[in-house]
Amino acid sequence: MAVAARKQSSAVRDTAQGSELPELTREQELEAYRMMLLIRRFEEKAGQMYGMGLIGGFCHLYIGQEAVVVGMQMAAKGGDEVITGYRDHGHMLACGMDPRGVMAELTGRRGGYSKGKGGSMHMFSKEKQFYGGHGIVGAQVSLGTGLGLANWYRDDGRVSLTYFGDGAANQGQVYESFNMAELWKLPVVYVIENNRYAMGTSVSRASAQTDFSKRGVSFNIPGEQVDGMDVRAVFAAGQRAIDFARSGQGPYILEMQTYRYRGHSMSDPAKYRSKDEVTRMREEHDPIEMVRRRLVETHKMPEDELKKVDGKVREIVNDSAEFATHDPEPDVSELWTDVLRDA
Repeated sequence: MAVAARKQSSAVRDTAQGSELPELTREQELEAYRMMLLIRRFEEKAGQMYGMGLIGGFCHLYIGQEAVVVGMQMAAKGGDEVITGYRDHGHMLACGMDPRGVMAELTGRRGGYSKGKGGSMHMFSKEKQFYGGHGIVGAQVSLGTGLGLANWYRDDGRVSLTYFGDGAANQGQVYESFNMAELWKLPVVYVIENNRYAMGTSVSRASAQTDFSKRGVSFNIPGEQVDGMDVRAVFAAGQRAIDFARSGQGPYILEMQTYRYRGHSMSDPAKYRSKDEVTRMREEHDPIEMVRRRLVETHKMPEDELKKVDGKVREIVNDSAEFATHDPEPDVSELWTDVLRDA
């Protein structure tokens, strides 16, 4: 296990497919830093509130994987849709959803995006083109392909960004979706967030083909591995994949090699990996720290300015927690709403 972990850790440095990393502007770096920091601080707060009993049910944190969704959103255009699994809070925030509404949903309050009835895994925002948050492993892949089909049918120029993990990549419906998407040249970018351990099993023990970018080979779907800890690499790969899909050439697969610092969910002690491995990833590959260093060293941004950004982010997160703990719970009558929609 230790040897496999070392190989996976080194793979983060070696999978840029020979592509040069783009030089982001100061403004781009700063916005990426702010958004990744918002996701990190929000998830830390959610973890605290879960421990206090204010959040019930399941709760899967995105800490460590922030560069993936932030880089992809930097490459996307207005109208492009996002759909993902249950590790979804970061995707919501990156799509521009209100932290108050997200946190209120986590605590089961009226002001939540699903009126307090969906919780951590099931929130939606048609306004922000975010289509969930899905609790069934791999189910969102078929739904994301359906979004691509709708875009193809309407010829609206939109692309479906469909996220799933290394564990979900072994589900059968994923390959049925791949076949349909390539057959009809649907505008879908499949983003595989390979955080190495699925629910707790190393990819080397669960997958015969551990290069997930090759999972579409038999369907003629191109793919590439990406350093998912570097927002620049994600942004560049996202542009290539989205442009490919938007131009009518069909689907594209991006394997984002990333890493979650916490367990699979709040109930997972993550004893299947060593503390040294997690520490090494934090110290050598943390996505937020990489951007912070570039802002200071390359763009000469004063540390005091970055501290102000952190302070503002903490204010937003604390405000969302305050709102979520004082917002009323849904009325009992809400049990009967949004159950059936008349055609």
